[in-house]
Amino acid sequence: MMQKIQKFGGAMFTPVLLFSFAGVMVGIGTLCTTEAVLGSLAAPTSMWYLIWNVILQGAWCVFNQLPLLFVVGLPIGLAKKQAGRCCMEALVLYLTFHYFVNTILTQWGSVFGVDFAAEVGGSSGLTMIANIKTLDMGMFGALLVSGLVIYLHNKFFDTELPEWLGSFNGSTFIFMIGFFVMLPVALLSVLIWPNIQHGMQIFQNFVMTSGSLGVWVFIFLERLLIPFGLHHLMYSPFYYDNLVCPGGIYSYWATQLPQLAASTASLKSLCPEAAFTATGFSKIFGCPGIALAFYATAKPEKKKQLKGLLIPITLTAIVCGVTEPIEFTFLFIAPVLFVVHAFLAACLSTTINLFGIVGVFSGGLIEMSSLNFIPLMTTHWKEYLLLLVIGLVYTGIYFVVFRFLILKFNFKTPGREDTEETKFYSKVEFRARKDGGVEMDKKTMLAALIMEGLGGADNIVDVTNCATRLRLNVKDETVVKDDAYFKSIGSHGISKNGKSMQVIVGMSVPSVREKFENIMANPSAYALDTGDEAVQHEIKAVANGEAMPVTDVPDEVFASKALGDGVAVIVTDGKVYSPADGEVSMIAETLHAYGISTDDGLELLVHIGINTVELEGKGFTPRVKEGDRVSAGQLLCEVDMKLMKEKGYQMHTPILMTNGDECEDVQLLSNKKAKAGQTTVITYKK
Repeated sequence: MMQKIQKFGGAMFTPVLLFSFAGVMVGIGTLCTTEAVLGSLAAPTSMWYLIWNVILQGAWCVFNQLPLLFVVGLPIGLAKKQAGRCCMEALVLYLTFHYFVNTILTQWGSVFGVDFAAEVGGSSGLTMIANIKTLDMGMFGALLVSGLVIYLHNKFFDTELPEWLGSFNGSTFIFMIGFFVMLPVALLSVLIWPNIQHGMQIFQNFVMTSGSLGVWVFIFLERLLIPFGLHHLMYSPFYYDNLVCPGGIYSYWATQLPQLAASTASLKSLCPEAAFTATGFSKIFGCPGIALAFYATAKPEKKKQLKGLLIPITLTAIVCGVTEPIEFTFLFIAPVLFVVHAFLAACLSTTINLFGIVGVFSGGLIEMSSLNFIPLMTTHWKEYLLLLVIGLVYTGIYFVVFRFLILKFNFKTPGREDTEETKFYSKVEFRARKDGGVEMDKKTMLAALIMEGLGGADNIVDVTNCATRLRLNVKDETVVKDDAYFKSIGSHGISKNGKSMQVIVGMSVPSVREKFENIMANPSAYALDTGDEAVQHEIKAVANGEAMPVTDVPDEVFASKALGDGVAVIVTDGKVYSPADGEVSMIAETLHAYGISTDDGLELLVHIGINTVELEGKGFTPRVKEGDRVSAGQLLCEVDMKLMKEKGYQMHTPILMTNGDECEDVQLLSNKKAKAGQTTVITYKK
């Protein structure tokens, strides 16, 4: 359920991507049509005003049609097939739903306690959707209907009807089912929603009467929900619905800009409702402090590489208001820092609110400028100057607090990792491996490397994206590589939740997703080859016990490396595991030896014990069979240690690289206590 909610929250961001440009145009249009700013040039009868009013009304499209926008936008992120068809189905069934609601309330409104003869707007609980008078369910109604249609589409779109009903396949079939589903949904809506509206009014009164405390709680919760992808669900009713003010804060604030620009009173006294859009202050002022703390605490040899990472993701937060890239660089390494970040963000916004400064401050510098600084600077420049001072003070607070906590608790934030400097694979000029393969640009390379890290195209169930993340479900989560790999290829890491994966890409995620889907459609054409560039690989211990060079094994054949170089582990608990990801290529008839072909072509021989071939299979219980796909740490065989002890067999178990001459820079990491599937005993490049 949580995975579905996360995908839902991420998909909601698809329509939100349009808000930044729309907000800029509304801000500029409002500026150019406000007499208080431009004087007689912006008089309502002037040609200047008339031209800019045309532009302004067009810019209002996104905000005036939000329910319809979200109805058709949600399927883009959540439909698993034929997303365009699903958008059409969602729109038609959403309108059908409202026609049902309209007719029910027209005929029996008094039965449900609704005065359907009242004018729309105000406290009537009624609105107009596509010229249909209906219940004002706002964003909730749009998301409810669209979500139901997406479910029906994903489940039934490919249903094959009898040939004589062939014209009803596909979208027509979804419309047929959805038509009858919308009837009970409409009935339940008119029965339940008026009570929900009453509850929302109570909540609204609570929020509005909580003052700065309400602002602090709202901002704190909004930041905390980011890792789960649910922050959109938190702020959407405030920003784009009628919870706090008519039409949502965004729409309401924009309509008030002429009055705000004409007054020198404090913004908080003029439009206190806008206090809840203060989520952007931590993006403008907090993220630079975090970045500076990371850089100051990084190891000297890693600072140059770290600077190249921090500058673009910090600018993304400041200018565009998208913070996931920088937040996800430390979120899963040190979650406590994210809680501190949420706390400081709430304190920053509340402090600014206490000084009487409010506005549409949820985005980055572009959005803030268009809806605040540009149209209101003339009459409110003192407030914005104070805002800058408070913000810079908090940048310093962020830096001091984060630096202290990183050093105090030795958090392995970017630049402080214990591993060697990570190679950025995205810098490698990858080529198509097979004849007829396609040339890859940078984003295609990144998509291909992401797919490789997720276990290949066959392991992908579905893929969507939000503003900065690829969101995927996989068949087998055990084959997905770790966070270090995903950072090494040029992404910002990976978040795992069971079979649900989030790969943090950044603002280029829509185009990377497109490349990703192209590769899924024809994976063989995009097979990766690093050419002469050798990549380091690891072999893990096959058992819990002491690891030693194969030359120390008390058997001349192994010690002489006649079968290959390697490392041996003394089995102590009777369990032997796979040393690497790959395929079981061989199991000896006597069950004491196993061949593993790794994904990069290395052939490994795992020989359990010395001279145990003499047992002819007694005491060995295989847990895999030839041809099985295995991962490092997966159980291969169980051994009867009591029998081995009674018979006097030594349990030195060599891991031999039988074609090790094809590898480069082989390092044997022995003479240590090893843990099966975790301790690296051999590294090599290939």
